[in-house]
Amino acid sequence: MDEKDWVALRVLYEEKNFSRAAERLYISQPALTYRLKNLEKEFGTSLFFKIKSGIEFTSEGIYLADYAEEMIKKLQKTKDYMLNMQNEVRGTLRLGVSSNFAQYKLPKILKKFSAQYPNVQFSVNTGWSTDIMHLLNSSSVQLGILRGNYEWYGIKTLLHKERLCLISKEEVDLEDLPELPFINYKTDSSLKNLMNGWWHDRFPDPPRVTMENDRQETCKEMVKQGLGVSILPEICLQPSDNLHTYGLSFKNGEPVLRNTWLMYSQDALRLSTVKAFIDFLNKKENI
Repeated sequence: MDEKDWVALRVLYEEKNFSRAAERLYISQPALTYRLKNLEKEFGTSLFFKIKSGIEFTSEGIYLADYAEEMIKKLQKTKDYMLNMQNEVRGTLRLGVSSNFAQYKLPKILKKFSAQYPNVQFSVNTGWSTDIMHLLNSSSVQLGILRGNYEWYGIKTLLHKERLCLISKEEVDLEDLPELPFINYKTDSSLKNLMNGWWHDRFPDPPRVTMENDRQETCKEMVKQGLGVSILPEICLQPSDNLHTYGLSFKNGEPVLRNTWLMYSQDALRLSTVKAFIDFLNKKENI
């Protein structure tokens, strides 16, 4: 069993479908089937069986898929440390980054970092901060950039603070908010709890939600058309939006802030790519 077998088995386990797995692996379906059948012969057991929607793995197949994932991680870690033994900063930097930070901040950061370290490649996963937390805990990424407050056993550095803002097409009085149409959007529990905490601190009645969107940008476009008001993190707002923005505060005058954290394990500092990127981010002019 070699690296290609590990990857093929793991992708098939994730997809539960030969056609989709072959597409992800950029090989033909017969070639994938042949490889997996050979694995079954090697181990003398069935790894999967057909069901109506695709395939399902046997207990032996699940065990071997978990083994494959572990071996893929070990091989990647070995490659990282082997490259680190060389004098120059080179290798692949594996990042997990929350969606908003990835959209509004990360591209410029990576471009600037690449100018200083041209031999570093990037592997980037984006998503809600809860998703990035899972990637960190499973060691699938070396560094995580998360928004909101999460428990982490390793090193946690505050990168950025931003305020939550009410946005509207026309001027509004904050005291009138419970009567205004409110546009909502799906987000992670950390931001949702912060928004709800502010609302309950200020108003006895819930917002009059008239729209539910799946993205913050869609929500902002609805507000631009005068269809309601919403609350967004400051990072999402640009002067070109031409919206009225109101920085939110709790009743005691404390601003409603959302923190962005850089998280990583102590072991990750042994990698020159990781250390260089952390030092780069710690210079505030780079964020």
